Amino acid sequence: MSEPKFTRPSFIQALATWQQCLRAQDLPDQLVWIFAENLCLETSHVTPGSLRLGFQTRFTPPAEDALEIAFEVFAESNARMVFYRLGSCARGSVCLLLCDTWFESRDEREGFKRHDDWGISFFPGVAGEIEEVTDLTRWLRRERGGHSVHDLDFAMSLATIDEIKLHGRVLLPYERFAESMLNRLRLRHGTA
Repeated sequence: MSEPKFTRPSFIQALATWQQCLRAQDLPDQLVWIFAENLCLETSHVTPGSLRLGFQTRFTPPAEDALEIAFEVFAESNARMVFYRLGSCARGSVCLLLCDTWFESRDEREGFKRHDDWGISFFPGVAGEIEEVTDLTRWLRRERGGHSVHDLDFAMSLATIDEIKLHGRVLLPYERFAESMLNRLRLRHGTA
């Protein structure tokens, strides 16, 4: 293991700083946290050939401790963490926690407020609404890939959170494959 590149704050301290950043921008500081499975990209009816970004928490709701688990996993890496706001909804600011070295070059010119000693950036985005999708048909018809918002590629998935809760760590690819095969065999042979 290499020496940590950053001195990470506590989860509570980072969260309080994020809310303070939002208040300073006159943005809602009530937070709605989403993960990769909560993003909803749909074909735009307004601008042909483009996608519109929405979210949902009805069909794949994050567990209450999902954000804290994601923070702890990301905090162990030497990559920059980003508190990222997509927009506002009736419940507050819709946010994701992201992490990757790709964010290291992102700065104030692009709207990222850097806290370099922590290895964390805050991206409050701009004022604006993001739609919460509550219709199952729309959710099932969403685009499954090929989006143009590269930043969102670095969101943690709820499946990863589940692995951590079940196994105490993120599974390796071959372990994930073996587990899926075992689950298929169990279904086929009727054993739980």
